[in-house]
Amino acid sequence: MRTGIAVTVLSVLLLTGCSGGEPQQTPAKPVYDLPAREVRPDETALHLPPSTNGETEFSLIGLAAGLPSLTGSHAEFDAKGQFVRIRLVVTGKGLSGILFDTRRQQLLTDSGAVIEVDNQAMTIKRQPDKFELGRGVRVEFDLYFDAPKEAKPVVLRAFGGPTLTDMKNLAGTDIKLG
Repeated sequence: MRTGIAVTVLSVLLLTGCSGGEPQQTPAKPVYDLPAREVRPDETALHLPPSTNGETEFSLIGLAAGLPSLTGSHAEFDAKGQFVRIRLVVTGKGLSGILFDTRRQQLLTDSGAVIEVDNQAMTIKRQPDKFELGRGVRVEFDLYFDAPKEAKPVVLRAFGGPTLTDMKNLAGTDIKLG
């Protein structure tokens, strides 16, 4: 009988000793498994934390600079300087959708120049123009800029779209490219 009590007491001590006052961990939230994809040959993968502008989250995932020309399904197009391509994912984080305008995004160079999206390059590469970005919707696409040949791209100035607190979407978010 004494042996049975000793085993029981020892078991209780071991079990309570294991929990040792460590806080209980909450289970991780479930996540989607998105398959990894190879980076395009002329591109560098970016591993940057997401940035937010208004109700839009921006994840920059790839950068290619120094592209002399572009080839689309019906045209080849030479850069005046160099094409810079930024691959990004935008996600709607608001309670409702916003009208997202890819042409509002801007590239800032090391010399301080502000470069607008190149409309002709975007059209040739069949990238989106304006679209409704709904709540929880993710869209992945490329932005194309024609920058001076010697320019180094350093920042994407991202504009998420009008919100209830910023109806004109005047304040962009600067996202460093490295």
